[in-house]
Amino acid sequence: MGGFWDNFSTLLLITTTWQRIIPEELSNHINRFLQKLVNSINPYIEITFHELPSESHMRSDAYAAIETYLGANLSQQAERLNANTASGSRSVALSIDDYEEITDVYNGVKVWWTRSKSFPKSNVISFYGRDEERRAYVLTCRRRHRDIVVGSYLSHVLIEGKAIAKRNRRQRLYTNISRDNNGWGDDEKMMWRHVAFDHPATFDTLAMDPEKKKDIVDDLVAFTKGKEYYREIGKAWKRGYLLYGPPGTGKSTMIAAMANFLHYDVYDLELTAVKDNTELRKLMIEISKRAIVVIEDIDCSLDITGKRRASTTDEKDNDHEKDVKDIIANKATDNERGNDEESKITLSGLLNFIDGLWSASGGERIIVFTTNYVERLDPALIRRGRMDKHIEMSYCCFEAFKVLAKNYLKLESHEKFENIKCLLKEIDISPADVAENLMPKSPEMSAEECLGNLITALHHAKEESVSRKAKKLEAETEDKESEVKQQSGTSKENVNAGFRKMMLRILAEKYNCFR
Repeated sequence: MGGFWDNFSTLLLITTTWQRIIPEELSNHINRFLQKLVNSINPYIEITFHELPSESHMRSDAYAAIETYLGANLSQQAERLNANTASGSRSVALSIDDYEEITDVYNGVKVWWTRSKSFPKSNVISFYGRDEERRAYVLTCRRRHRDIVVGSYLSHVLIEGKAIAKRNRRQRLYTNISRDNNGWGDDEKMMWRHVAFDHPATFDTLAMDPEKKKDIVDDLVAFTKGKEYYREIGKAWKRGYLLYGPPGTGKSTMIAAMANFLHYDVYDLELTAVKDNTELRKLMIEISKRAIVVIEDIDCSLDITGKRRASTTDEKDNDHEKDVKDIIANKATDNERGNDEESKITLSGLLNFIDGLWSASGGERIIVFTTNYVERLDPALIRRGRMDKHIEMSYCCFEAFKVLAKNYLKLESHEKFENIKCLLKEIDISPADVAENLMPKSPEMSAEECLGNLITALHHAKEESVSRKAKKLEAETEDKESEVKQQSGTSKENVNAGFRKMMLRILAEKYNCFR
């Protein structure tokens, strides 16, 4: 044992002396020569697929496809595995653990896969403010099989991995995590948490005019097929939708129908939980492709109700919009934030989130704003190019009612439909209220009774509408009468004052004459 340590010490001394005596440039040449010598006699080659390529903060698609392929086809060889389950899913997704090695055979060619782990150098600044583990899959094969492996085998792995991921993929509903709220866990790297997205809404069940619905579906289809078109016109592959209208008109249901139609994940962005523009940018980076980013009730989330418009009515050009630095007041309560710190998101930061340089990362994204009061929003926020398509979610029309009747009562026609059609033309009622009245309250309740309940509710709503209009008219009449009386009183006072002035002038003239 002593001889070993003597030899080791001698080798260490020689190495240290070599590094001190030999110039760095010469040492580099020698190292390259030795590396070439080793490579020339080494019968194997290695190909590394990093999880985070170079200094990128986005996960490599190739890494994800390889992980899926190996977990589905070769995980039985590994002794140490990582298991993960999607919320609401019965299947378990397996992946090999760090430093595990497994073997694959393709057309008689044998290859080896290993998952490695490394840490960045201490002087590297982490995107999350700390050192991050960097993982990679290393593919080893014989040098003579290089062309087959680099060519057809890797294509096979990537295609098969993506196909498996698509088959097993469940839609997800994400929400952003407040930096001050650790209720979701202690993983500082995570900006989003998710649950399974299992909303049943579809365009078939959406209560809306069929022509309007078809226009939206056609627009979505054109977007999903427009990757090359967007590239040709020099525009990021994203699209903005503004859904506006009274409460209960189906804005959230529309988003769910869009997600199910496109099979996209949904990212529900809570702006009041975002500290500043930097955190907003980090959230944007972590949003995956094929996603719908939703900011609901944006007029309530942040104070963007026209502060800038009051001071700069006519200046609407893009350059001016980028210069806007008005801090948007955070309306979150202390219970929501957990402290007194306000969000420091600026309007310019939000605009950059929608269509700035960082918004182009990822691609194939849809951004949706919803609001009950579109007139409160800053025009810069909802102009075309940011919110490309404005969709008014209006009160229930007869066509929307027929969709609801089919959904809830399995009826496509009925003798009472004509009466309901006339009533819907006279009053404003939300699809949510119509649906509530159509829903059977017991298993024994018939479709006839449900339609009767709706007609009763419509008549009641009509009476309330007439009553409100009568009260409004009465109030306006009283205000008008009061205004007329005030004007009349003022007129009499003016006449009396004028008469007094005239009499004084006459008396003054007579007095001068007598003198």
